[in-house]
Amino acid sequence: MFKRIVVGTDGSETAGEAVRQATELAKLSNAKLDIVSAYEPIPRTRLQEEQRQVPGDVQYEIGPREDVNLTLDAAAGTARNSGLEAETHAREGDPADAILDVAEEIKADLIIVGNKGMTGARRFLLGSVPNKVSHHAPCSVMIVQTT
Repeated sequence: MFKRIVVGTDGSETAGEAVRQATELAKLSNAKLDIVSAYEPIPRTRLQEEQRQVPGDVQYEIGPREDVNLTLDAAAGTARNSGLEAETHAREGDPADAILDVAEEIKADLIIVGNKGMTGARRFLLGSVPNKVSHHAPCSVMIVQTT
C-alpha cells in the first residue's frame, strides 16, 4: 500500500496525534516513517545572549535546531518502540515547505498532517500547514482529526 509516509510535528499535543496515527498506518502498511519538524532561525545576537545565561557545558544545546531535535527524537522513539523504521528531518524555515520538501526528496507515497485550525467558525478553512500541504503535495495527503 504505502512504502514511505511523511508526517510533520511541532511537538504539540495535536501533532502528537498525527504522529500516532501515522505510526499506526505505517505499521499496517509495513512502511518507513519520515518525521519532519521545522524551526525558524534566531538572530545571532539573541542566541548569543541566551547562551551567556546558561552554564558553559550546555551552551551548545541552546538554539532552535536543538529544540527541534528533541521533538523529533521523542516522536521517532515512539515510532521505533512500535517496531517501525523512522527517520527524522529537521529543516529551517516554513513547516509546510519542510514537509513538502522531504516528501519530494524521498518520493513519499503519503503525507499525513493534522487538521489543526479546522474548528469553530473557521471550520471550513484549513490551518496554514494542512492547507498548503494539501494544495502542493507531490503525493497523496491524509488530513487526520487531531482536535
